[in-house]
Amino acid sequence: MTPTAKWNRIIVVVALVLILALVNWSIWAKERHLAEGEVVYLELAPVDPRSLMQGDYMALNFEVGNLIREAHYAQRRESGERQATDGHVVVRLDAQRIAHFERLGSGEGALDADEIRINYRMRHGRVRFATDAFFFQEGHAERFEPARYGQFRVNGRGEPLLVSLHDAELELLGEMER
Repeated sequence: MTPTAKWNRIIVVVALVLILALVNWSIWAKERHLAEGEVVYLELAPVDPRSLMQGDYMALNFEVGNLIREAHYAQRRESGERQATDGHVVVRLDAQRIAHFERLGSGEGALDADEIRINYRMRHGRVRFATDAFFFQEGHAERFEPARYGQFRVNGRGEPLLVSLHDAELELLGEMER
């Protein structure tokens, strides 16, 4: 075996180990986020179930997202400047942990005890939190029709992960809660 071939093998093995380590670290971080993140319920705005190309799913739109978009438009009217498309919203959590829009916020600053900061992205005029769709097994659309809330786990950096969908009484829909 030539020295070049030997180094090529070593580089491939090291690269493979690094890739596997990064993938496993990412999985561990998401699992930790799901286990330790704060539970927050975001109220759904009108939704659109069904995608013929992808199977059954529910397109998600959140009421807090509509209020964020309105706040952006109001700021734009006042200042005349285009606002950032990604940002943070500060929401107040009620006794059931349902989020209510308080204000647009930066990534810093003190929060009241009942407030939490959540990251969002604005794409094509729509506000997104983690995802804009919830996929479920084909033929189970009727289980998710009564959905009124999305349950998220929000970590200390304000990153939300969608966990499950819930009805108006916050009862779990389907069988995917962890």
